[in-house]
Amino acid sequence: MKLAITILPGDGIGPEVVAEAMKTLDAVASKFGHETETTPYPFGSAGYDASGKGFPDETRDACTSAPAIFLGSVGDPRHDHLPPNERPELALLALRRLIDSFANLRPVISQFVSPTSPFKPETLEGVDLLIVRELTGGLYFGEPRGISGEGEDRQAVNTLTYHTKEIVRVARVAFEAAKGRRRHVTSVDKANVLETSKLWREVVTEVAKDYPDITLEHMLVDRAAMELVAKPSKIDVLLTSNLFGDILSDEASMLAGSLGMLPSASLGGAVGLYEPVHGSAPDIVGKGLANPIGAIASLAMMLRYTFELEDEARAVERAIESALAKGYITSDLALEGKGRSTEEVGDHIAKSVRNA
Repeated sequence: MKLAITILPGDGIGPEVVAEAMKTLDAVASKFGHETETTPYPFGSAGYDASGKGFPDETRDACTSAPAIFLGSVGDPRHDHLPPNERPELALLALRRLIDSFANLRPVISQFVSPTSPFKPETLEGVDLLIVRELTGGLYFGEPRGISGEGEDRQAVNTLTYHTKEIVRVARVAFEAAKGRRRHVTSVDKANVLETSKLWREVVTEVAKDYPDITLEHMLVDRAAMELVAKPSKIDVLLTSNLFGDILSDEASMLAGSLGMLPSASLGGAVGLYEPVHGSAPDIVGKGLANPIGAIASLAMMLRYTFELEDEARAVERAIESALAKGYITSDLALEGKGRSTEEVGDHIAKSVRNA
């Protein structure tokens, strides 16, 4: 089949990890007889450099013309001086809204125990969890927002809002995902303090009635943060709001060994958005240190969820497993001085797909 994808290399190490993912995509196309149509567009700080806007009009049009978008990363300290409403990073929020990708899926699997991991191997044994994060509501999108006043009277305001329909639709994504897993949903909130969380808990409880074979557990976010490091193997599907999910998913990344290991899929509308969860890491740009596995695993999610190519997705995942087993890991996972380069890891994974 034809795999049409809008490519947003983005900023920092984004172009580096996207390049390795595209190697793997070419290997998949060659191995399984598919045709690819991939066109890169500027986005984020790269978009700002090209057009004065983080989300150029040409890029915006491209993001609604293909079934899948593949993103590297967003952010460049060169633009930190800009007013908050002009920062290129806001392009990512605008993109999520544009394609209505309200549910972010972040799987965390402990396939490999890094020698630099802060966790004991027995803690990581059996970890296989899925974070389902609401993505287009909550504190990041609420109005009013802003900074006003002068001197000691200067104040900042953000608004945390959730509507029932926003909670219902992301909760259903979590319960549907649980049906194909261990049939347990942990819904995270702060219902002892926040009215939005009280509504969240009520709505999720109501949605659960449509899934009598799924066990629902409610958990306050502070306890969830503790459980992620104390008993991570007990968690199956973790459902949470935008802000809490942003924080907890980064915490959970260490269960996989590094933030560079985690893929993500943002779903909901007609277009799927796929990206590794790491940032742009400007301090390591061009040094061959970036971990491409999160990006390549995001490619596997794209093959699975947008193109419904399960065999191809599994071929990519097996190739990642081969890289980890044979020591093709970057320095974030290895002892000092023993890591492979970004390109070496990507080459091994692409070759493994072709030779499968």
